[in-house]
Amino acid sequence: MPPSLADISTAAEDIGADFWPVNQRIHDNPELAWHEFIAHDALTAFMEAQSGWKVKRSVYGLETAWIAEFDSGGPGPVVSFNAEYDSLPGIGHACGHNLIATAAVVGASAAARVMAAKTLPGKIVLYGTPAEENGGGKIKLLEAGAYRDYNVDISLTSHPNIQSTSARMGTTAISTFKVEYFGVAAHAAANPWLGVNALDALVQGYNNFSMLRQQTVPGEIIQGYITHGGDATNIIHKYAAGQFTVRADSAQRLEVLREQVTRCFKAGALATGAKLTMTNLGAYKNHISNGPMADVFTRYYNELGKDHTVAIDADKDAVNGKTQASTDQGDVSHAMPSISPMYEIEAGPGGQGPHNPGFAKSAGTKASYARALRVAKGLAGVAVEALRDQRFLANIKSSWERDIKDS
Repeated sequence: MPPSLADISTAAEDIGADFWPVNQRIHDNPELAWHEFIAHDALTAFMEAQSGWKVKRSVYGLETAWIAEFDSGGPGPVVSFNAEYDSLPGIGHACGHNLIATAAVVGASAAARVMAAKTLPGKIVLYGTPAEENGGGKIKLLEAGAYRDYNVDISLTSHPNIQSTSARMGTTAISTFKVEYFGVAAHAAANPWLGVNALDALVQGYNNFSMLRQQTVPGEIIQGYITHGGDATNIIHKYAAGQFTVRADSAQRLEVLREQVTRCFKAGALATGAKLTMTNLGAYKNHISNGPMADVFTRYYNELGKDHTVAIDADKDAVNGKTQASTDQGDVSHAMPSISPMYEIEAGPGGQGPHNPGFAKSAGTKASYARALRVAKGLAGVAVEALRDQRFLANIKSSWERDIKDS
C-alpha cells in the first residue's frame, strides 16, 4: 500500500518535536564557514541516535562535513538531502541556515521511517554541507566524489526567505575575484613622474566596471569594493586591490559578463602602466529547479499544510521562485536533479529579509520552525515518491537532461 500523507506528516511531526533543541543550539551558536563545530557535533549526535542510520563525521577531508546513510536493503534509488548550518559574520543566522538544517534532517529522517514501514528499496543519504556562505562546501564534496560515491539520483534542500513560497527557486550564477594592481612607488610631490600609480589604475578599472552596469543584460549584477587603496598621501601608490563579484542568470552568460569585466580592469592597467593580477576566489552555478520534483513538492506542501496563506501558487511558482541570490546548491543542480524550495517566514523589523539582523531573529522563532517542518514534509514526500515510483524517477531524470542541455 502506498504511503499516505498522514504517514509522512506524523513521522515529520514526531522527529520535529525531538529536533527543536538542535535547531535552537545551531541558531543560538552561529559559526562561520569551515568552523561549524557545534553544529557538526549536534547534528551528527542527533542522527546517530536515529534508528537505522550510519553516520560518518568529518568526511572527505572537511572537518565540519558529515554524511548519514539509511539503507533499507536491496537495490533501489538513492535520494539525498543537503543540510546547511554556517552563519554570516556579525549577524548570525541571518540567512536561516539553522532552518535549512531542520528541513533536511527532519525530511530525510521522516522519509526513512516511511521507507522502512513500507519496505521501499533504496537509500537515503543526508549530507552535512559546510560553508555555503563562503567557500562552497557542496562544491568541495562534489569535487571529492561524495555524491558519486553513493550513486545519488536526486538532491533535495530548501531555503527560507520573505518572498512567496515557491517550489522552483532559481538563482543566479556568481563569480568572485580579487583584482590587484602593482605599480612603482615614488615621492608624490618631489618626483611623481618616476612612479606608476596602482591606485589610479584601480580607480580607472573600477570606473570602467561601474559604467558597465548601463550595458549589462537585465538581471545581471556587478558589485565590488576597494580593499587596499594605498599607504599615505605623499606616496605614489605601488599597490592597490579590490574584490569584485559578477552574477548572471546562467553559467554561459556569466562567462560573457566576466570577460567584459576583465577588459574593464585591463584598461586600467593599460592606461597607467601598472601590472594587473586577477585571482579567482570562487564561483557558484545557477540553480536549475527540476519541474517534476517541484510539482510533487507543491502537492505535498499544499495538502499537508494548515496555513493556506503560504500555500504555493502553481501558476506563479516559477516567477515567485526567481531570486538574484546565489548558492552552491546550483552546482549540485548541474550534477544531478535538484530542488531547493524557497519558503516564506516572517520578515525581520522593517520588512527585512535574509542577510539582515532582524531576519536572524525571525529564523529562531517557533513559527519559523513550524514552516521548516512543513517544508520537511514536502521534501520527504518527494523522496518517498522517487523511491517507490520508477516512472517518476525516470521523468525527473529526463526533465533534468533537457534542462541541462538548454541551460
